[in-house]
This record gives sequence, structure tokens and C-alpha cells, in this order.
Amino acid sequence: MKLSRTTAIAAFFATAHALTLQGPRTSIVRSRNGRMCSRVNVGLRSTVLEAPEVEAAPVKPRGPTRFDALKARYKGPMPSVSDSDLDFSYGDFEDAVANTEYSFERNAIVKGSCIEYGNGGCIVDIGAKASAFLPEQEAALIQPQGSDIADLVDLNTELEFQIISEEDENGQLLVSRRRIQYRAAWDTVLALQSEDAILEAEVIGVNRGGAICLVEGLRAFLPGSHLAGQLPTDDLVGQKLKLKFLEVNQENNKLVVSNRKAVVEQQMADLSRGDLVSGIVKALKPYGAFIEVGGMSGLLHISQISYDRIEDLEKVLQPGMQVKCMIIDHDKVNGRIALSTKTLEPEPGDMLKDPDMVFEMAESTAEKYHEKMEAERKAREEAARDIVLGLGDSLDGLDDDSDGSSDPLADVSDSLDSLLS
Repeated sequence: MKLSRTTAIAAFFATAHALTLQGPRTSIVRSRNGRMCSRVNVGLRSTVLEAPEVEAAPVKPRGPTRFDALKARYKGPMPSVSDSDLDFSYGDFEDAVANTEYSFERNAIVKGSCIEYGNGGCIVDIGAKASAFLPEQEAALIQPQGSDIADLVDLNTELEFQIISEEDENGQLLVSRRRIQYRAAWDTVLALQSEDAILEAEVIGVNRGGAICLVEGLRAFLPGSHLAGQLPTDDLVGQKLKLKFLEVNQENNKLVVSNRKAVVEQQMADLSRGDLVSGIVKALKPYGAFIEVGGMSGLLHISQISYDRIEDLEKVLQPGMQVKCMIIDHDKVNGRIALSTKTLEPEPGDMLKDPDMVFEMAESTAEKYHEKMEAERKAREEAARDIVLGLGDSLDGLDDDSDGSSDPLADVSDSLDSLLS
């Protein structure tokens, strides 16, 4: 019994090995329902999977470690440093830093210096954690045409800057020089206005209403009606004119100036009654002619042209004609003067007969006229004195007094002259 079991096991393994070598077999069998079908007998097969060969990855070289980097930077033991030879100690430095105020808020004024040009502006060191940037349009209030950033600010020169922005993502600030100069210009303009001063400014443009002038870097409007003897044309650009302020309004950024007012004030300071002046006839009116004298407009009334009656003014004077006149009155406040040519006539009616001869002899005729006026003045003074002396016997001895300082009427003569004139 034992032998037969062993023989059966051996036969089983032999059959299994044979099936493995032969592979699967297919046979035709009849199923229970009578149909024919195929059956596959699969034998046991022992297989061994061999792993595919994989190439080994190249080994990367190992980089320096942190210790290697520290070792490369090591310069040996640090020498001992003594501050005994210095004018300050580390404690003094700490106190100075603690007492220094750093304000980098917007609109704050800080000091700094430009260290590099580029990118449409300039890099500025203001002592912040990052350098500030000065755009070219903020470099100066007055920027001549064709100038660049190098012409407006110098490198390594300490200047004042105004912070005009908050820090960006890199901690950089925008600064301006123009806004500081803008406030300083308005301060100067307000001071000049309070002094009622005459200033000089350049015309930078013209328009239909007048001209644009540059006053301390600020744009000022000069109305055409306040130009003395000129028109607002392109020829006016580049000229420097004397100006006075008409309106100054910092809140509205409004600045209005006058050239005529400045010229009239200067001319009036040097003019007086009886002066001989030259002018040009600008316009004719039924009541007289307007004469331009040194930028001022003077009226030559028709009654002051000649001692003879004038029927047609256009036969005597023409616009654009050069004339000589004598000042007979002036209004320095409003800049008005009254003129006369009949005082220059050698004989009454000469202005109607030969005006050129009158103008040629104007100097000598004016001198004779002044002598005549002086003689008449003295005659009036003498007449007034005689009237006063005849008022009473108590004044009989005044004529014999040789000391002019003791004459009680010495100060009265001028007043009487003004009353009788």
C-alpha cells in the first residue's frame, strides 16, 4: 500500500512535467446537452521572469558645503581694534544714531545727493534703506529747451529733495526738486508784490489776448492792453520787459502783470511840468491827438496844438508822425500826461503853417518859454508882495530889511504864487 502511493505520486509529477513540455492541448468533447465544444488542457509551466537591464545614472559631483564656503571666506583671526585714538567712541556713535530723526514720509523735505544718471532721471542717496529716484520732469522748475538731467542737477552735490510718493515694492521713493523751487518762487513773488517792486521777465509765448512771461519760473499773463507801445506778436518772444504785478493769487495759481504800469512809473519819476519830450502820433480824435511818449499815452488837446483855431486836425497831424511836445500837466498815479505844441510856436499859428520848423526850433523855443514863465512868476510874486505891504502901516519896514531869513513873508510867496497861477 505504501509502495503504490509512492508510485502514484511519481506518476503525477511525470505527467505534469510532460504537459509542461508539450504546452496546452485542445480536444473536442460533447457537452451534457449534446453539443460539441472544445476544451483546452493547460499544463503547468514553471517560468522565471528576468529583470530588464537598467543603466546606472551618472553620479553628480558634490557641491561645496556651507562649511566649505565659510572656510573660503575665512581670513584668519580678527585683529583687536581700539577706539582710544578716535575722536568718538562706539557709544557716541550709538547716541548719534538714536538722536537722529529719519522721516521718509510723503511731502517730507530731506537732504541727499545725486549719485548716478539714467533711466530718464537720477538715482539719489537720501539715507533710506533704498536709493530714491528723481524723474527728469521733477529735476527743476525752469528747464530750458533741449536740456537734460545732467544740465539740471550735479552729481555728488548735497541738495534738498521733497518726497512725492510712497515706497514701492523695492522700497524706492520718488523725490522732486521742482516742487521745492515752486514754493520758493511763490514766496519771492509775494515778497516782490508787497514791495510793489519793478521786475524784469522774459516773454516765452504770445496768444490772442496778450503774452506769457516767465516770472521767477512761474508763468504770468501779460494782457495786450498792458503792453507799452508794442503788440503781442511773435517778435515779442525772447524779449525781456519791465513788469509790475496786477494780480497775485497763489491759491488759484494766477499771476497777472503789466508792462505799461512799470514803464509809466519809471517815466513819471523823471518827468515834470515844462519838460520837452518826443513822441509819435498814435490816434486822432475830434478833441485832439494821442501821443505815445516813452511807452505812455499823452493827450495833445486840440486847444493846445496852436494859438490859431484849427478847422481840420488831419491837415496838421497824421498817425505815425514824429512830434515834439511840452508837458503841461501829469497824473503820476494813473500815468497820464497832458501835452502842448502851441507853447513851442515862435509865432502864433506856426503849427498850422510849418510844423517841421516848430519841431526844429523846439529846444530854443522851450527855453524862451521857460524864461518867460519865470519872469511872469516873479512879477506875480512882486504884485502879491505889494498887495500885502499895502495892507497896513505896520509892514512898512519889511522892504528895508536886508536879512531874508527875518522876512516873515518869505515863506508866503510860494503859496501866493500857487493861488494866483
